[in-house]
Amino acid sequence: MSEPLLRVEGLKKHFAFTKGILFARTLGHVKAVDDVSFDIKAGETLGLVGESGCGKTTTSRMILNLEEPTEGRILLEDEPISGLQGAALSAYRAKVQAVFQDPWSSLNPRMKVGRTIAESLIVNDWGDKEKIAARVRELLQQVGLRPEQAEQYPHEFSGGQRQRVALAAALASRPKLIVLDEPVSALDVSIRAQMMNLLKDIQAQDNVAYLLVAHDLATVRHMADHTVVMYLGKIVEKAPTESLFADVRHPYTKALFSAVLVAWPGRSEEEIELRGEVPSPLNPPSGCRFHTRCPWVMPRCSQQEPVLREVSPGHTVACHLFDNA
Repeated sequence: MSEPLLRVEGLKKHFAFTKGILFARTLGHVKAVDDVSFDIKAGETLGLVGESGCGKTTTSRMILNLEEPTEGRILLEDEPISGLQGAALSAYRAKVQAVFQDPWSSLNPRMKVGRTIAESLIVNDWGDKEKIAARVRELLQQVGLRPEQAEQYPHEFSGGQRQRVALAAALASRPKLIVLDEPVSALDVSIRAQMMNLLKDIQAQDNVAYLLVAHDLATVRHMADHTVVMYLGKIVEKAPTESLFADVRHPYTKALFSAVLVAWPGRSEEEIELRGEVPSPLNPPSGCRFHTRCPWVMPRCSQQEPVLREVSPGHTVACHLFDNA
């Protein structure tokens, strides 16, 4: 069995909540991510799903080295990423790139797209001007654009084309991992499938791994090999994607699936209506964090935090309903 490309171990991120300006007092900590662990292998896609505020974006920012973990470790190719500086940090950022939801905000409107794509190559001293220009032309063709479009500005492209430019820029340094943060949610429905298929084709060609941060379950099902479901900073369920979609176990995941409009052929999901609001991560509920909204809540749910248990090969769930599984 091959070693993981990326390992996330016991990851936590707690933000101090303060009051006052001159004499600020810390009133507590927002537990945005609270003990999260998972692996990603080379050439595979891990889907990270959950409601807004569940901690998936903060997790991705720590993997991109934009946030420092409060606790835990992130390792790329068995090397911890904490404390990287200078050349080591530049090398890491060449290996781990990102494509964000809104391609317009990630592209400089005053810069020709060829220059945008070439930026990381120039920073990392990839080669002379001719070599970099050839690489830019190659990348544009790889993402389905014409080489001569390197001379155009972002406003001359459609939304789907701008996302292709952002992908070309991410691919420029031949990364090992790309964080895809809602990569197709801002695109028209008609071109989402094109973009997802392009991402899969590039993955097959370059053996690049993806961390897919998404709320759209159809996108996750189409692209992800494994899926992690988060709720209020915790992992509640993780499994191979097909196993998860065929046999949802955690009550929160069931509610998430029942809320989507897309019907999975051959499945009849019961409709689950969650009561109440998502609790504040500043003061999360004791025990299971989902117990305040769970239709199957039991007395011990409010007192004892459930641990992730394997309920079938590779399929783990953090729920007291499976304590004896």
